[in-house]
Amino acid sequence: MPFASHDVPSRRVFAQSTPARDTVVAKHLGERVVASLIDEVTLTPKPGLVDIRGKGAHTDLGWALMCTSAVALQPAFVAMARAGLSVLDDQALRESIGAIGREAEAVMFEATEGVNTHRGAIWAMGLLVTAAAQDLDHLSAGHVAARAGALARLQDSHAPAATGNKGEQACREYQVGGARGQAQAAFPHITGIALPELRRSRDAGETETAARLNALLAIMASLDDTCVLARGGIDALRELQDGARQTLELGGAGSLEGRRALKSLDRRLLELNVSPGGAADLLAATLFLDGLDTLHAEHAFSEKH
Repeated sequence: MPFASHDVPSRRVFAQSTPARDTVVAKHLGERVVASLIDEVTLTPKPGLVDIRGKGAHTDLGWALMCTSAVALQPAFVAMARAGLSVLDDQALRESIGAIGREAEAVMFEATEGVNTHRGAIWAMGLLVTAAAQDLDHLSAGHVAARAGALARLQDSHAPAATGNKGEQACREYQVGGARGQAQAAFPHITGIALPELRRSRDAGETETAARLNALLAIMASLDDTCVLARGGIDALRELQDGARQTLELGGAGSLEGRRALKSLDRRLLELNVSPGGAADLLAATLFLDGLDTLHAEHAFSEKH
């Protein structure tokens, strides 16, 4: 299925910007989204989640399927980035990427034979990749998240009033914001929690795997994860949050006691049959924003290229 960004002319972000360069930029950003999704699912061991070891608390998901889904979605993320580079006003841009996102869900279900692998990621990553493309001179996590939040707060007049998905139902039942609320608030769990923990862990000499797991645990410790609420209710969510918090207090994934606590949390989530998919989506988004800090050093974005 083709992903159109309505064939609008490109906004000139750099003085030397051209349609050809905008194509390169959009392709590069789309590839970075897919790489972040694959990095997230590959990270091991994640409590209750799909990783290299197995399916986590799922019966219909697996590492290979998640990777297949991520790759299938790349054209959609490229199209959203291209839309972000366009001259569309914010309302028109919001509706353009909403249409691309709905097409992307159809592509996802076709690629996975009906399994929901990345619905939440299409929403979060779609907003962020669009926001990144909007202003290539300001790619810090805070700037990109703020622009994404502004887009998320706009109403898409073409979107269905209700989707009936489990996350939406959990938001109503438990009165939480869910993925929509997180985006409309400019992704505070990324900018205020996950990224600081990721960078703190790196600065402390942790391995990259441990740093990423600690960032995931930091998200889990406070996020009202609708994936957990939908499958296990409020008690399961509280167990997840308490377990993640305790694991970090014991030193996180880089310490022996922390790793033992991480394994214990994993076992408990499997017993509860819950998987913190909302936290996983935010980790993937965290990795994407973390990587944007290096874009100006790369040839695709160099004014001399």
